[in-house]
Amino acid sequence: MKKQTKTTPVAVLTPTAAVHAGGFTLGLDLGDRSHYVCVLDAQGQIIHEGPMLNERVALALLLTRYPAATVALEAGTHSPWISRYLTSLGAAVIVANPRKLHAITRHERKCDRRDAVMLARLARADVALLHPLQHGSAQAQLDLLGLKLRDSLVRTRVNLINTVRFTLKSLGHAVANPSSEAFHKSILTAVPAECLPVVQPVLAVLALITNQIKTLERDLVARSKRDYPVTQRLQQIAGVGPLTALCFVLKIGEPTRFGRSRDVGPYLGLCPGRDQSGGTDKQLRISKCGDGLLRRLLVSAAHYILGPFGPACALRAYGQHLVGTSVREKKRAVVAVARKLAVLLLSLWKHGTDYEPRVPAAPTLVLVAA
Repeated sequence: MKKQTKTTPVAVLTPTAAVHAGGFTLGLDLGDRSHYVCVLDAQGQIIHEGPMLNERVALALLLTRYPAATVALEAGTHSPWISRYLTSLGAAVIVANPRKLHAITRHERKCDRRDAVMLARLARADVALLHPLQHGSAQAQLDLLGLKLRDSLVRTRVNLINTVRFTLKSLGHAVANPSSEAFHKSILTAVPAECLPVVQPVLAVLALITNQIKTLERDLVARSKRDYPVTQRLQQIAGVGPLTALCFVLKIGEPTRFGRSRDVGPYLGLCPGRDQSGGTDKQLRISKCGDGLLRRLLVSAAHYILGPFGPACALRAYGQHLVGTSVREKKRAVVAVARKLAVLLLSLWKHGTDYEPRVPAAPTLVLVAA
């Protein structure tokens, strides 16, 4: 029976001058309070494994003992700041896509230790097996937080409005459906006097949320003009507002990361999945593997382009060509326009060109003599 190597917590490690030939490969399974680390030497042998605290001091001690190491970790809550911190200490950080690591997520005996070992071995064998992701800067993450908080407030407001409307409907009082911004004002005249004291606290909360949403929107629009001037170019497309343009710029980060502009569609999860084996080739639904907020904003812009107020352009003509009679076909057309819109946004940003809407020519009728 092989004797197991005794492990010690990394938090109490002291620097050492023992450096093995070649580089070290570290697998780091992240957690809220503590992480689990596995260290491989140049020959792929485990030379250390064990828990460590989720602190910058512990991470610094880890890289002091294993300098210039390659660190593999999964994308998660702590991966953005940890990857930036380890990179500043001289490590080569690989942020793995957890949706692609079925060898970890679907293991029949999944645990932190096995996850760390698998991350280290995959990083040592071939980085492409980890399907690495790229986190944005700290400032971009902070700016993106404002968009997500605004989205959370909007969803909360919708839930409160629906609660008030459905509750009053169950009491026999029909309530109109005005805009969300004016709901807390218009309902005052539509609610009977005996019901008003019950819904008044909710209306006060709705008024406060609406004011906070407006404040966040003003700050985000001003920030996009000041810090991200490229958003003004992207807003030349009808249906793309300042928030959609800002979210697109923050999530993409650097347009040159895509070799082809059409690669942004799969990145945002707007392309259908595929299950091909032998003679079968199934067309699946879209993967939804990208950022959910940006995908919703692009789909909302596609709805406007295909809607009654959308201007005549190539995007609108492309979507109308795909729209059928069934609801499923209409949804497919909206997703296809959203995917084309993402490609167009990236192309305008990448090449620095202005948007020129191309209005397709009307079909000509040819009269044939009898």
